[in-house]
Amino acid sequence: MKPPVAATKPHRYERHGVTIEDPYAWLRDPGYPEVTNEEILDYLKAENAYFEAVMGPHKQLVEELFEEMKGRIKEDDASVPVKDGDWVYWTAFAKGTQYRLWYRKRWTGTDADHKPEDGTLIYDENAEAKNLEYFRLGGFAISPDASKMATMVDRNGSERFTLELRDIESGKLLDTVTEVGIGQPVWTADSKGIVYTEVNDQWRSYRALHHLLGDDRKSAHVLYEEKDDIAFTVSIDRTTDDSLIVISTGHNSSNETRIVPADDPRAEPVLVRPRQPDVQYDVDAAHGKLWILTNDTHVNFRIATADVDSPGNWETLIEGSDRVYLQGISAHRDHLLIDQSVDGLDQLLLRTYEGETTSVPFEEESYSAGWAGNPEYAPHAYRIGYSSMVTPGTVYDYHPGDQRLETLKVQEIPSGYDASDYVVDRHMIEARDGTKVPVSLVRRKDHPLDGSQKLFLYAYGAYGYAIPPSFSVKRLSLVDRGFAYGIAHIRGGDDLGYQWFLDGKLTKRNNSFNDFVDVTRGLIELGYAKPGAVAAQGGSAGGELMGAIANQAPELYGAIVADVPFVDVLNTMLDDSLPLTPGEWTEWGNPIQDKAAFDLIASYSPYDNVKAQDYPPMMITGGVNDPRVTYWEPAKWAARLRATKTDDNVLVLKTNMGAGHGGKSGRWNALHEDAEAFAFVLTQMET
Repeated sequence: MKPPVAATKPHRYERHGVTIEDPYAWLRDPGYPEVTNEEILDYLKAENAYFEAVMGPHKQLVEELFEEMKGRIKEDDASVPVKDGDWVYWTAFAKGTQYRLWYRKRWTGTDADHKPEDGTLIYDENAEAKNLEYFRLGGFAISPDASKMATMVDRNGSERFTLELRDIESGKLLDTVTEVGIGQPVWTADSKGIVYTEVNDQWRSYRALHHLLGDDRKSAHVLYEEKDDIAFTVSIDRTTDDSLIVISTGHNSSNETRIVPADDPRAEPVLVRPRQPDVQYDVDAAHGKLWILTNDTHVNFRIATADVDSPGNWETLIEGSDRVYLQGISAHRDHLLIDQSVDGLDQLLLRTYEGETTSVPFEEESYSAGWAGNPEYAPHAYRIGYSSMVTPGTVYDYHPGDQRLETLKVQEIPSGYDASDYVVDRHMIEARDGTKVPVSLVRRKDHPLDGSQKLFLYAYGAYGYAIPPSFSVKRLSLVDRGFAYGIAHIRGGDDLGYQWFLDGKLTKRNNSFNDFVDVTRGLIELGYAKPGAVAAQGGSAGGELMGAIANQAPELYGAIVADVPFVDVLNTMLDDSLPLTPGEWTEWGNPIQDKAAFDLIASYSPYDNVKAQDYPPMMITGGVNDPRVTYWEPAKWAARLRATKTDDNVLVLKTNMGAGHGGKSGRWNALHEDAEAFAFVLTQMET
């Protein structure tokens, strides 16, 4: 079967004296987010048919990989129960099911008594997802009196969630509050109302509302609406001591926060401190004070305190540090829990309010750890999540009284796993500007570093989002087939501190792309593979990375997988009618107003820089309902690549017609897509 050929249609426009030719602009349906244009749908379906034809001969390998991956996952797995008030809550999967079951039981006073099998089912995602092509539970909140639950459900992948309130005992639906909600809803202290955020037609979370149970939803009270800055989005939270509801509005580089009493949500919101360019802050509360994490005086943040009645007068508790990157705080009765990293390595600290600090000890040289699942203000122990590239996910309780880590659960791998079969490597690879870039790798211990084997390299590199050196059962299917699997901690993430993020955004965006290419070359020099024997994968902004490296150094890669790739950067950033564009200008620059930003984006935008050269085999994915990276970006890119490239290598485009940014929903559907990607890599790199 021959690949489909997209029609070209003249389309041009001028910006800053430059004429832009975009012959595939027609792939954007003018009725988006509704996609009804038959010519567009026919093209996407033709591409999907071609994908199936290319992957058809490898169906057995896909299924083999899928069953391997599935065999490493306990089908009837359950989470560790979490105590919250008079109840203990957990989730579980039943064998053969795609989605979670939510359980609870009354707290009996002892950990030994809360056996998962004795719980009461309060929410069945499988029943809710029945007959749906897509289902995602995006928010779940139990009322303070434990009688009601609020759920945020997306039923088509558009990330516009329906907020429903239910009685837990009877399961009765009490209220449907909105169909355009987003984020985690927050109950008021009296359990009679819910605070939530909504998105507008541009898919921007623009306001926080308070709904009283039983009222007409049209009468919901607007607590705050962002009108001043179309780049700012609104989010809500509740402080750990349950005293305050926090309303934050901001974008990727600055924000401001308002607080209202949880027992009087319609009180006038109090502004903590006005927004300032490039200043961020998060707020928690304990002992009548605010505890604030902010980067106002140091790039790696400081921790400050303030009185609730004078929230803008901040006093430093912990100064910022060039080496210590403060990443998160949670204020409990006895301790301030601090997430930080030192030289890129996670550290978890407990600090008493008298100033005594304790660090939770971990033995491995490279790992990922974080405070996790601590909803109570005064717990008897603090929950921690931990893993490394060879250590399966582990859940601990840390008991501060005797400074003891108690192991509650270690991820079970039913098909078997021996960590001693694998080794972890960590290298600092010098980039072209002299910066040392870390990369974490896992390989079998009998994997030689003589250039005879293959390498799979993953990265993201944007928004300050670090890819941790954590455990994954999926990657074992590559590692056991002769690949070393690496995570490149490139600039644009915050792997080595907040400055590491700043050094990969805006005018420094090319650092992210160059880092990945230079890490690839450095690992080739170290013997992990030869040029052309390296596979690369990235998604969303990491898909932009894949497009950039394919244009810059295609000879290095034997296969590239670009998931929902943000590749039509220039056109998207020039279109402020698109949902995310205004909020993205702080990350990429505003090419509408700034000629320098226009020129820079034009110089690296993957779609605009496709050239007549050989490209490696490429697998590209998209989602028709994706509000983050619109479906036409991967479609236009694939069309231009196929029309321009000079090789005969395989290029496939798979568009999920009923899903969004995260691909198909359900644990097995998502796993099957991972198997397809790995099968593509393996078959394209057989020789």
